[in-house]
Amino acid sequence: MADPSSYRPKPGQIPDSPGVYKFRDEHRRVIYVGKAKSLRPRLSSYFQDLANLHPRTRTMVTTAASVEWTVVATEVEALQLEYSWIKEFDPRFNVKYRDDKSYPSLAVTLNEEYPRVQVMRGPKKKGVRYFGPYGHAWAIRETVDLMLRVFPVRTCSAGVFKRSAQIGRPCLLGYIGKCSAPCVGRVTPEEHRELAEEFCDFMAGRTGAYIRRIERDMHEAAEEMEYERAARLRDDIEALKRALEKNAIVFTDATDADLIAVAEDELEAAVQIFHVRGGRVRGQRGWVTDKVEAVDTAGLVEHALQQLYGEEKGDAVPKEVLVPALPDEAEAVGQWLAGRRGSQVSLRIPQRGDKKDLMTTVQRNAQQALVLHKTKRASDLTTRSRALEEIAEALGLDSAPLRIECYDISHLQGDDVVASMVVFEDGLARKSEYRRFQIKTFEGQDDVRSMHEVITRRFRRYLQDKEKTGEWTEESTAESPEDDGRPKRFAYPPQLVVVDGGRPQVAAAGRALAELGIDDVAVCGLAKRLEEVWLPDDEDPVVLPRSSEGLYLLQRVRDEAHRFAITYQRAKRAKRFKAGPLDSVAGLGETRKQALIKHFGSVKKLKQATIEQICEVPGIGRKTAETVAAALAQAAPAVPAVNTATGEIMEDDGGSTDE
Repeated sequence: MADPSSYRPKPGQIPDSPGVYKFRDEHRRVIYVGKAKSLRPRLSSYFQDLANLHPRTRTMVTTAASVEWTVVATEVEALQLEYSWIKEFDPRFNVKYRDDKSYPSLAVTLNEEYPRVQVMRGPKKKGVRYFGPYGHAWAIRETVDLMLRVFPVRTCSAGVFKRSAQIGRPCLLGYIGKCSAPCVGRVTPEEHRELAEEFCDFMAGRTGAYIRRIERDMHEAAEEMEYERAARLRDDIEALKRALEKNAIVFTDATDADLIAVAEDELEAAVQIFHVRGGRVRGQRGWVTDKVEAVDTAGLVEHALQQLYGEEKGDAVPKEVLVPALPDEAEAVGQWLAGRRGSQVSLRIPQRGDKKDLMTTVQRNAQQALVLHKTKRASDLTTRSRALEEIAEALGLDSAPLRIECYDISHLQGDDVVASMVVFEDGLARKSEYRRFQIKTFEGQDDVRSMHEVITRRFRRYLQDKEKTGEWTEESTAESPEDDGRPKRFAYPPQLVVVDGGRPQVAAAGRALAELGIDDVAVCGLAKRLEEVWLPDDEDPVVLPRSSEGLYLLQRVRDEAHRFAITYQRAKRAKRFKAGPLDSVAGLGETRKQALIKHFGSVKKLKQATIEQICEVPGIGRKTAETVAAALAQAAPAVPAVNTATGEIMEDDGGSTDE
């Protein structure tokens, strides 16, 4: 625990201007990022009497070992830089909202020649139009199924589309009129794109014009006595109306707005967002967060706005954003939102009418989400805390191991030997910290030697990072050019290392740490057969009760390391089996490999080509062509394929693309 006075800036050092500041811990990790309209009073407030600070702020300043700042010209720039640094450094003391589920969206892939309508989750992709998010994927599919009568846009995957084009026959949707079948040329790419854009316009809220147009066409068809066409148009109108009924009308006008509500207590907060487009609720999502910093409702709203719109542009940012409390720098946040949208954005608190009523509904949803989250998490927190305490007691540790790393070795009869490192923090998996290793110093099957190598490499990297930050000497506090506070591969030391194995593997790990001079990291091993816990210097294992939460946590950590290792080992083996003669050519990337195969049609024909012919491929120079020719000449001939039904030897053309 650091004394804040030891790194407090000298009087007059802090500028009186807008800026963003970072607190770092003893390992130079960024643990908190903040912004201020004026840096001097804001930073000075952190260095008052500890008794006067909020408990969370007190924990942060005593964990930190240094503070630094960057001056910017305006409050908007400070907001942008703060968001960028929070995304980049992932500081542990900043509020970070996490989705309580992965919400699906309705996506239209306008970046493809033939746009496709589909359900998408995860990060947004460039050139794709999104609608939602929705609470359930089936809600999207029901809506799309109704709308395909009127807008028969492609919904099939790339594989199905390519197959239909090859055989000249559309899929079932093409036969029943729910796809315009661009795969077989029933419509041109331009006509299909126009359909997709009309679909997007309808989903964006411009519904009245399309329904009026279809009604007009229906009346004209009836007047001309084309009753079958009129009946089909009537059914189209009903389908569109049923699709609209699935989104509740909340505003009589075509309002585009996002409503954000916050429910909070001393420790946690829940945020709910309703997306209203064209006067209808088009999507809903929610977040929960630990209040690891002292923050009020206005601060929570500001963090929510940053996370919600930080990666968005254009129409994804609505004209109106309704919130329960305005951020402290509301004008700067409004300017930032306007910059993201490209036009004015109204950021305000609804005072009366339909918008105030809907905000009450959103607030009620946020409150229910917080209650549900706390109900689920209460037992989890208690269980995790008890598990860590039991591990500390069983292994004789001074404190609970808040960071546990587990290592496992995987191979197939001595081939493709790899290792995994998984990380659990506060009893939860931290997958961004997982690492994979290839065994380099020897070949063959030797788990003990492999474990020694992996532990040595991991902690040697830790010592190198520690040396770069100047932690070896008290007077050295200069920051290395590489040490910028970003989460690094091996910069964070664990309190406990767990190895998958018994006494030999544990002894190897302990020996590796001793050789590096590391004596503040505990080591244990968990043997699969009897689930015994082994310590490096003990003759007998530690046996935890079968009902122990500590044993259960160690088993989870061990099993996760095993899963991660065997997944990597299988992927490595599969890659080796799929490797072709071109994979051994140094400097030949995937793009140029594909260009060569596409130009010649197969590896077999490429083998028969001269160097001059290879040079004709775009991007292939003479030196590369000579290397390719030499590699193919040295490659062993492929084993001929045999038809198991007839015994016939089939000539292999290396995957020819010829008809």
